[in-house]
Amino acid sequence: MAKLPNILVFLTDDHAQWAVHTYGCEELHTPSMDYLAETGAKMANAFTPCPVCSPARASFHTGRIPSAHGIHDHISELKNGVDHPGIRGQTSLAEVLQEKGYYTGLVGKWHLNHFWESPPGFDVWFTNATGTNARFGAQPFFEGNQRVECFGNQAHILTDRALRFLRERNTDQPFFLFVGYTNTHTPHIDEPDRWVNYYHKKTFSNLPDKTASGVHGASKFVYPDDPAARHEASAQYYSAVSLIDEMMGRTIDELANQEEMDNTLIVYTSDHGHMNGHHGLHTKGNATVPQNFIEESIRIPCLLSWPGQIQSQKTYPQSVDHCDLFMTLADAAGCDCAKLQKEHPLSGTSYLPLLQGESDVTWRNAQCCEYGNARMIRTDRLKLIKRYPGPNGHFDDELYDLKEDPQETCNIINSPQYASQVQELEQQLEAFFSQFEMEQYRGVRIADLPQHNGGEPWILNPETL
Repeated sequence: MAKLPNILVFLTDDHAQWAVHTYGCEELHTPSMDYLAETGAKMANAFTPCPVCSPARASFHTGRIPSAHGIHDHISELKNGVDHPGIRGQTSLAEVLQEKGYYTGLVGKWHLNHFWESPPGFDVWFTNATGTNARFGAQPFFEGNQRVECFGNQAHILTDRALRFLRERNTDQPFFLFVGYTNTHTPHIDEPDRWVNYYHKKTFSNLPDKTASGVHGASKFVYPDDPAARHEASAQYYSAVSLIDEMMGRTIDELANQEEMDNTLIVYTSDHGHMNGHHGLHTKGNATVPQNFIEESIRIPCLLSWPGQIQSQKTYPQSVDHCDLFMTLADAAGCDCAKLQKEHPLSGTSYLPLLQGESDVTWRNAQCCEYGNARMIRTDRLKLIKRYPGPNGHFDDELYDLKEDPQETCNIINSPQYASQVQELEQQLEAFFSQFEMEQYRGVRIADLPQHNGGEPWILNPETL
């Protein structure tokens, strides 16, 4: 039997595809991410299943779309009287790999509720104990089911714990380690001076200088108007990206020291994208009411390196998401993917054969995404957004021609020339969700589902923003 590979996943927070050097952001310094692209694969069209934290993360951990795992917005854990069930009772990737003999660990962000209880599947559990955002200075964590106090920049704390996991494990056993950095999440403050000073000298020429247009709804989060404030916010965000990249490098170096690089599949990705002034907005899908599916919100980096097993310096155009990544990692670990899909409502497909050079792999021609009571289907040309009734009303559907209008400035849903294409996309969208959703978790019946945080986009009144 072939030796099972180690699997190391870095899944960060609020990190858009545009904000990576290897994806074209020339001012960003991300040598570790560049290294993964040079020694492995870059997915040019990687997307999130949902442009907000908790549902996107649940899709990675379960392989299910939000309408199959039941999380549709970010969870305010034990705040505002919210105690969402999270993914308790659902099989996670960690459990699947543990059954294959893996030693498993999570270090960093969970955000699927009940962070104070180590969930099934993880041998090592080290996660944030107060909120889910970046923290600096004194801060608590849960190690296993015990609360511990740490001090410093959270990225350093998490990296130290990840290195401990690698050094203390049984080297005869394959490992799965999930590392969830959060520095790229707000608040964008207090990053190391050496990085902030470096980026103070940059122009951020790739960032737009626009005000919110209103095309995508009422603005909830906008980027600063003041040029100095914009420059500082950009320097802090870019610094967070570079610090995460630096901490990844420390972890990768440890694998090299242990001579484990050739037997380790390393992944770098993010839960969803982020807007730093794009369309005048800040953050992600909840930056507007109704919720948005703007390209910068849904496009994510996805880099995979596995020396000798997947081709290096390759870029793939296929549309992939976290559900596909779930299946790809399970496939790499020798799991029976067909059996998994029979037992669970898993929408993903392993793209490991693509990465290994198989030439006859067929792939879907559209990417679906959802956020609460709104659903999206995107081809290489068109993006259709279907909106369903919610507590704050029923908003208009949207259609964008990404070739003619890449900035998504004009909703052409009522244009007669696109009528047949809209009908075809609606049918394709309906077929996808009919196949993979579960009735008790369907986002289209959002008013009947558990509350997530008390400020969901389908609750807020856009006129009051």
